[in-house]
Amino acid sequence: MSQFKNDRFLRAILREPIDRTPVWIMRQAGRYLPEYRATRERAGSFMTLCKTPELACEVTLQPLARFNLDAAIIFSDILTIPDAMGLGLHFVENHGPKFERPVRNEAFINSLEVPDPAQLAYVYEAIKLVKHDLADKIPLIGFCGSPWTLATYMIEGESKTNFSIINKMLLENPSSLHKLLDKLAKAVAMHLAMQIEAGASAVMIFDTWGGMLSTENYYEFSLNYSKQIIKELKQYNKNRVPLILFTKGGQRWLEPMAESGCDVIGVDWEITLKEARLRTKDKVALQGNMNPAVLRETAEHIEQQVAAILSSFGQGSGHVFNLGHGITPDVSPEKVSVLIDAVQTLSPPYHTGMSR
Repeated sequence: MSQFKNDRFLRAILREPIDRTPVWIMRQAGRYLPEYRATRERAGSFMTLCKTPELACEVTLQPLARFNLDAAIIFSDILTIPDAMGLGLHFVENHGPKFERPVRNEAFINSLEVPDPAQLAYVYEAIKLVKHDLADKIPLIGFCGSPWTLATYMIEGESKTNFSIINKMLLENPSSLHKLLDKLAKAVAMHLAMQIEAGASAVMIFDTWGGMLSTENYYEFSLNYSKQIIKELKQYNKNRVPLILFTKGGQRWLEPMAESGCDVIGVDWEITLKEARLRTKDKVALQGNMNPAVLRETAEHIEQQVAAILSSFGQGSGHVFNLGHGITPDVSPEKVSVLIDAVQTLSPPYHTGMSR
């Protein structure tokens, strides 16, 4: 028997009978919400918001006060580990993350250490606060960036699209890159394990930039390290906390992702759920996959897209409705309500005769 009043999210992952498709939204606590913007202004900076457990708890809970969501996700950032490694992370308005000390050579990589969990205690404390306030209404998701994605930011020094510096290292000095990725894999496994310890009921690896790699390089520099993390977590994870693996642009590699040991594959909008389900042979649950841009359209169009995605997955459990990437700041909260209402109204026929 689940401890949660609403356990659809976890039951869908296990492909157990449910009455409707669960829904949560990547970046559901964020700049599109006026209450988030007010708390962010009160905090003074994004990093202060992340590192103050009471404020991180507050913004984690904000979307749950507005929307009937089936899971919460802790408010944090994928770059907390590089920050704890001493790279001098800060966020530039309308630009994104920047590091004062980017990683550019092997000597720097050798000097880096896996952070002590105490350096990231603010994340675990926020999880404990959220768990207390949720009072077992719905599950809470923890997360971290994948080693490859973290390395792209650490080496480039900021958010970019061409990734020329890390690509140069990959080609000219792959052994140094592997050293960095190995350290990051150990750090990510530790960070996710500590989030589980603090009370996360599922954890997610965001491989935001895995899709930029060739197939050969994806296996070597991204998926291999995600598999290393999953294997380590499975050994630690006696209570069977599920793990979601999301590679943006990863539709080319669904089969090996399904064999990675993860429980759920996050799917972006570049593939239909019908094809993803056929290719993964129901070995894993699927999460996704509406294009966030749809939320700028009319309510009627949003409802049509929800209907199409539900139909694409088809009958039965094993689907967690989500966007194919994070919600964007220009979206109206009212459009998010339309999406959630549509999932809850239109999905029950796909579970007829399946619910408890």
